[in-house]
Amino acid sequence: MRRSMMALGLAAVLLASPAWAGKASEDRTSAPPKLRSSAVLVVDQEQGEAIYGKNVGAVQPIASITKLMTAMVVLDAKLPLDEPLEIVHDDLDFVKGTHSRLQLGTVLTRGEMLKLALMASENRAAAALGRNYPGGIGAFVEAMNRKAAELGMNDSRFVDSTGLNPQNVSTAMDLVKLVEAGYNYPVIRDFTTSESHIVEVEGRSRSRLVSFSNSNRLVRSSSWDIGLSKTGYISEAGRCLVMQAKISARPVIIVLLDSWGKLSRIADANRIKSWVEAELKRTEARSRSLRGPATASM
Repeated sequence: MRRSMMALGLAAVLLASPAWAGKASEDRTSAPPKLRSSAVLVVDQEQGEAIYGKNVGAVQPIASITKLMTAMVVLDAKLPLDEPLEIVHDDLDFVKGTHSRLQLGTVLTRGEMLKLALMASENRAAAALGRNYPGGIGAFVEAMNRKAAELGMNDSRFVDSTGLNPQNVSTAMDLVKLVEAGYNYPVIRDFTTSESHIVEVEGRSRSRLVSFSNSNRLVRSSSWDIGLSKTGYISEAGRCLVMQAKISARPVIIVLLDSWGKLSRIADANRIKSWVEAELKRTEARSRSLRGPATASM
């Protein structure tokens, strides 16, 4: 298969060089983007090669990106998605003290809990998923780490199903493997890219409808074609974002970790998109010029 853009092998990414670093400066029309995330990896999904990398081997907390692994473990167990699960005291956040609109006693199906955990990063939903795994949360965490080993995520470690504990750690390189694996699950693709979801929650006197929105605003943007998305945030991890998306019809995986500005992960994703689009246009124009004018047939 002919490559339409220059690429850098994943092993070479450890040097944190952009994909076009080996080209002469006069052959480049745009400098690599200046990104505010401390660890970045952008991979051409078809070629399995890196387009851009920075601090890709740094082990760091990944916050709610953890929930992608949670989802795969739930789905691999083939547990019934229509089974009702209840939010109980053990599902409360005793690590960060975060709030949830899923009150104690709320009953939703496993499928709805999974959708809220993936789409809206709902922590109590993710906790309930882990707790209701055969053998409980201990067996669930063991399954998470076993799955990570199967995927070759050698620098990753999981300790809970929510990502609230900063001991859930990984690297940008490992998270590319996580996104690639997660993309093979239609349910994960669907739930992580849904714009919103409404659930019926039982109140003290009557039930009420509660609307949840996707934690990644880019899924609502007409300029993006996103196939998988997950955000994450705790203070130790900064703001994180992983996505599978198509840029100029080319499938890519984007990993952005430890971005401290509230909107900087979104801005970084948009900078990457603009840069890749510009580089693709440049490469296509250069290819046309090398071919020269078309010769008329005799």
